[in-house]
Amino acid sequence: MARAPLLQLSDISLTFGGNPVFDGLSLVVQQGDRVALVGRNGSGKSTLMKVMAGLVEADKGLRVVPPGTTVGYMEQDPDLSGFATLGDFAASGLDESESYKVAVVAEGLKFNPETPVETASGGERRRAALAKLLAEAPELMLLDEPTNHLDIEAIEWLENELSTTRAAYVLISHDRAFLRALTKATLWIDRGEVRRRESGFEGFEDWRETIWAEEDEARHKLDRKIKAEAKWAVEGISARRKRNMGRVRALQAMRADRAAQIRRQGTAALELESGPVSGKRVIEAKGVSKSFGDKVIVRNFDLRVLRGDRVAFVGPNGVGKTTVLKMLLGQEPPDTGTIDLGTNLEIAVFDQTRAQLDPEASLWENLTGDPAMAVSGASDQVLVRGMPRHVVGYLKDFLFDESQARAPVKSLSGGEKARLLLAKLMARTSNLLVLDEPTNDLDVETLDLLQDILGEFDGTVLLVSHDRDFIDRIATATIAMEGQGRATVYPGGWSDYAAQRPAKVAEVTKPAAKSAPAPVVEKPKAEKKGLSFTEKKRLDDLPAIIARLEAEIAKLTDFMADPELFTKEPVKFRKATEAMTERQTALEAAEMEWLDLADRA
Repeated sequence: MARAPLLQLSDISLTFGGNPVFDGLSLVVQQGDRVALVGRNGSGKSTLMKVMAGLVEADKGLRVVPPGTTVGYMEQDPDLSGFATLGDFAASGLDESESYKVAVVAEGLKFNPETPVETASGGERRRAALAKLLAEAPELMLLDEPTNHLDIEAIEWLENELSTTRAAYVLISHDRAFLRALTKATLWIDRGEVRRRESGFEGFEDWRETIWAEEDEARHKLDRKIKAEAKWAVEGISARRKRNMGRVRALQAMRADRAAQIRRQGTAALELESGPVSGKRVIEAKGVSKSFGDKVIVRNFDLRVLRGDRVAFVGPNGVGKTTVLKMLLGQEPPDTGTIDLGTNLEIAVFDQTRAQLDPEASLWENLTGDPAMAVSGASDQVLVRGMPRHVVGYLKDFLFDESQARAPVKSLSGGEKARLLLAKLMARTSNLLVLDEPTNDLDVETLDLLQDILGEFDGTVLLVSHDRDFIDRIATATIAMEGQGRATVYPGGWSDYAAQRPAKVAEVTKPAAKSAPAPVVEKPKAEKKGLSFTEKKRLDDLPAIIARLEAEIAKLTDFMADPELFTKEPVKFRKATEAMTERQTALEAAEMEWLDLADRA
């Protein structure tokens, strides 16, 4: 049975700054689609999503959304002006009777709707934008990096919500585990062309490499043919009184075709060079405790890190992972206990706040102005692992072009800022790498390369990340910080930790899980016996919702009772049938939910 289209783009062309982003692009998103939108940083993923949302108008082409279809877009930088709190913003598109939905979503995403807009962080603002979209529940959701600034518990909650929704969605994310669990089709943007594959993100890399290999083979054949025809054109003239102008024109056409082919962007030239070998014992912590007022970060924490270890720290946002890192590096004193650093350490830090970058200064100034990279008497040179390099040449290693060198850092995308910070980090030698949320905003290809070089790095790595796939590929040990001072060391990566934890953690991490959202670790099960405030509100509201659905079903039944409706107006009949199915399903779900809540109450 054919699925109804929710959105159609036809022959879309768009140019920014004289450079074509898309030309002749066409695509369709249908009911039930769960689509991964993938591509390199700067390939136009967010731009395409804004075109799909109707926020960016194409130079030419057509965007069609059937009448009555609702399309929602999660804004990266939402405009919250005019709203007092995050909750006011998130509920702004809802009827007053549906405002409870924001509280339910806020609980899963772990943000406080009462937070004043003026004091909210960037992460809180993005969570409010995501909460607004989920609460409004449009038929098509456009989600641009929804997992950024979410901890693993919130990511798992969102994963469960999206796995059970009836809505279609298009999803941009760097989180492989998230994409693998949720998507059933893939849109790949590559040099302005969009390819669609009717399979999820699993297997995307193999598909991409196959296409690139076929492309390279076709280019190689064309090069050989051009070479042979050019030789004929030059050498064959003496053997003939006049040229075969048809072959000459064909040669010119082949050369034009070859010149028009767009080369693939290379990968960033990431390279790590270890400093002198550190002592075998890198860090030893014994009996460490740390609190801020009533908030306990760790209590009686012991840890030994040996040379070559890769230690990942996981846990909810705000639990204190960065604080523990600072203590282990001697930047923050513990309240009790001892922390000893090993000998001969050269430490390099990737800071999740990007504090090492001056947003007002240019990329050039950020590199040449770094005392560790400055070359005496040379304003256009930087010191890279002991050797002078021209600043533009070094920036090109990290996929920046010459025109960006003098641009301010604040003009860069999140992924570009992460690459610039990696350029600073990798210019020096080190034997202890501290990576605090390095994966945010990086594209899949750059993440692949970063994982490869970390695998070859013979120093020690301390890592904070919410990317489960990245942790699995890198970590030899995982420290789970679960709140209330609990910090437990588990061998292996995230999957190993999940397997060793109680079933409630392991079950939620399975890609096919359909269970309820993960319970917050700090709350004992005894607290879950009654109804929460939002559940009580939901129990009160459900009778009215059930009555409304029953009334809508009755109206649709009367409308469809006309025996000539199908033959005279088949489009209306189809839409009425779809609406009837949707409301009957919603009614059944609402009745089951009421029975469950009433029983628990």
